[in-house]
Amino acid sequence: MEKAMLETRSRERVPKPRLYSLSQYLVREEKAQEKHEFYNGIIRKMPGGTFRHNEIASNTLTSLKAAVRGLPSPYRVLNSDQKIYIEPANTGVYPDALVICAEPVFYQGRQDLITNPLVVVEVLSRSTASYDRQGKFLLYQQLPSFREYVLIEQTRPEVETWFREEENLWRKTVVSGLDAQVLLRALGVVLPLGEVYENVLFPETKK
Repeated sequence: MEKAMLETRSRERVPKPRLYSLSQYLVREEKAQEKHEFYNGIIRKMPGGTFRHNEIASNTLTSLKAAVRGLPSPYRVLNSDQKIYIEPANTGVYPDALVICAEPVFYQGRQDLITNPLVVVEVLSRSTASYDRQGKFLLYQQLPSFREYVLIEQTRPEVETWFREEENLWRKTVVSGLDAQVLLRALGVVLPLGEVYENVLFPETKK
């Protein structure tokens, strides 16, 4: 009985997280030295990226820009500083890279909040892989413009894509190996994994 009472009191003492409005978050983020994401009132600090993570993200950005250059559709490739805002979930997140088609659509005219990504890229980390595959993917799916999700491993040359064929139907494709190419169906281009992983040193695999 006493144990149950102590556990109840302990739960009661746990402070509830402070909730912020989107405007308050944006003001804080403009002054912050580190990146934070916004989840319906809750501000969460993003983990810092490793050298390998950053190199893969940079390579992917370069490869994407080269792949879409000269295409009939005016695609724009943006880096990890561009926030995506998902209005139905009142959530603002940073992808590792994204592609939009034609003109960007900003939330309430704010150029730091884009709402019409076509392709979103995430480089998987041990601490965030599960969330990127599930929670973040579900958030992105609430955006009508969102057509393709690209998940890039950083411990081995492997890329997973999810392409929206219909409203609730996604096609999963996995390609592996430095000689392979990943087809981005939303753009009609291929990315060589040799470019995505250029100069990347993978951790040694224990035998």
